[in-house]
Amino acid sequence: MATFNRLVRAVAEQEGLALTAEGQRRRASRPVPVFTPTAATLPGELVMMDSTLLDVMVVCEDGKTRRPELTMAVDVATRSITAAVLRPKGTKAVDATVLLAQTLMPQPMRPDWPEYLSMAASVIPYTRLASIDARVQGAAARPVIRPSTVVIDQGKVFVSRCFLAAAEHLGITVQPCPPASGHAKGHVERGFGAIGTLFAQYVAGYTGNRLATRGSSVEDEACWTMPQMQDLLDEWIVCGWQERRHARLRHPLMPRLTLTPNEMWAALTGIAGHVPIPLTGADWIELLPSRRCAITDEGIRFEYRTYDGPALNGHRHRSPAADGKWEVHHNPYEPWQCWVRLPDGWAQAEWIHRSLVSKPFTDTIWRHIRTVATRHTDRAEHEDHLARHLDELLRRAHTGQTSATRSHKSSSLADVPGQRAGTRRARRRTADTGLPTDPAEHLPPADENTPPVPGSAGTAASAGAWSIFDAHQEAQQW
Repeated sequence: MATFNRLVRAVAEQEGLALTAEGQRRRASRPVPVFTPTAATLPGELVMMDSTLLDVMVVCEDGKTRRPELTMAVDVATRSITAAVLRPKGTKAVDATVLLAQTLMPQPMRPDWPEYLSMAASVIPYTRLASIDARVQGAAARPVIRPSTVVIDQGKVFVSRCFLAAAEHLGITVQPCPPASGHAKGHVERGFGAIGTLFAQYVAGYTGNRLATRGSSVEDEACWTMPQMQDLLDEWIVCGWQERRHARLRHPLMPRLTLTPNEMWAALTGIAGHVPIPLTGADWIELLPSRRCAITDEGIRFEYRTYDGPALNGHRHRSPAADGKWEVHHNPYEPWQCWVRLPDGWAQAEWIHRSLVSKPFTDTIWRHIRTVATRHTDRAEHEDHLARHLDELLRRAHTGQTSATRSHKSSSLADVPGQRAGTRRARRRTADTGLPTDPAEHLPPADENTPPVPGSAGTAASAGAWSIFDAHQEAQQW
């Protein structure tokens, strides 16, 4: 009977009769005949990027458990995951630009990673690469690929001005695919499915890809924070995905031999070669989101923050543009500073109330402070009031005086983003964002070609050798 029902559904879908919602979805995602498989013969020739929700519950900054959003890039020629970033739902444009930068930069080894995860211990031609690219020294066994063409969907993150400007700055062609055409970027879509079956289902808080397969209290099983989950995913990509044989990867001279992504990259690198593209501090600033702001006597104002510095003198109330404004770049994960493009280069301006806040914070926490703090004074006093409220919140989170309840209730100013992350999130800020702590500090002199290595200050811990262990106890030890 089950076989008969499947045949009836197949005939009905083929004739367009009585299609269910699932059948309509499958037909909408089906490629239009005649379908030609996507092929690439060189590393970076075609890179596909997309975002999806990871099938794992994580503990967010506010103490609540949610599914994070995974954004990653997959190289078609080698099937390598060149970069992957986890963020709360609502990925920003700067997160997508981080992916572009990470594909060009080696993955740094974490202090507690075993030596066999390094590039020197892998099949990658480390000696030849190190002779032409000093950045690979001490790097993990993950390919460094320069994308030539990036395939994206119509998501607002990928078609944003920030992402398109970053791709243009790096010399990358952006190729958008038509709406509702998942087959156009099938490699990254299948990569998401592989992460769910090979990685996510072994992590505490796994939700499954369907509601029918989900447990009754998955939220109570979640114990990993967002930075911890990012570390686990990074380690799995190096030791799990990049070292796993892929049926579609075949050596050009030995077609019967299946290869791993690292082996395929090593084979194609000998044909295509490797050209290092170091990113300087100025390049990192170019990748950040931008906006147009005026330089007044008080400085630069946006998002109820005022930035000022001696470098702005001589440019106040002056601008070569017709609108009287300047191009300002800022990092949402480090909102205590910004950079202004002046005629003689980039100039850094700091938040005037930075001395009042003793701990690092993000734009998400700042927006929350703005919603809970009522304005009763003028703008200058209100900004000072917001800064003091922010410092009070961060101090409470740092000392652990308040803790988030698992009942998902937050009624006071203390039960807001940041309290569950504690000091570890502050120490791991660079590894979490993928951007340098202070790009201006890494601006090289004219004769320096060595770029800053993002994430080198991060500290990580692995979950053992993927053996059976108590995930809650392991997460607390972090």
